[in-house]
Parts: sequence; structure tokens; C-alpha cells
Amino acid sequence: MTDVPMREPTFLVLTALAATPQHGYAVIEDVAKMTEGRVRLRAGTLYAALDRLRTEGLIEVDREEVVQSRLRRYYRLTGLGERRLADESARLRRQATLADGRLRARHDLGGSLA
Repeated sequence: MTDVPMREPTFLVLTALAATPQHGYAVIEDVAKMTEGRVRLRAGTLYAALDRLRTEGLIEVDREEVVQSRLRRYYRLTGLGERRLADESARLRRQATLADGRLRARHDLGGSLA
């Protein structure tokens, strides 16, 4: 486990790949859907991130296929990628729980949630 928080785009890419192997464009669409359009990855940014995640051993190529004369590469999480995503998910959950608790305490003390 690492104590360095994961950047949101990295977290979202790994989350997209946690469900099933996907090609780059599918990851872009999945991230947009998961974030209700708030995060829109650009292709250049995504492919640079995919290369970095492969180098770090968090993802690997699942398979390749040719579609309309273009190579489509599918990526999947590695065991290390799954552990890092689980660690980051747990870290975020702890932070959200802390924030919720403090907001509840503030509300219980007569503070405003608005």
C-alpha cells in the first residue's frame, strides 16, 4: 500500500478497468458515464496514462484486435492494480466517513449544513 493519494483520472481509469477489459475509447466513455460527464478524458491524456499505468504494473494488455483497419488494444487490471485501487477506495471511504462525521457533529451542535 502507498500513502500517496491517487490522482482522480488514474482512479477513474482503474475503476473503469475493474469491471472488464476495455479499449481506450470505451474507457473514455465509461469515465464520462461514471462521473455524469464531469470528467471527460482526452485521448492523448488517456493514452499517456495507460502507458504510465502499464509501466507501473497496474494494468496490462488483455488482447488486441483490428477494427476498420485500426488496432484496438484492450487493457485489464493486474493483481497489483486491483490492490492499489482497493487501497485507494478504502482511503477515500475513510476520508468521506471522517467528513460525514464532522458534518453531523456540526449539525448536532446547531451548525448549518447550508
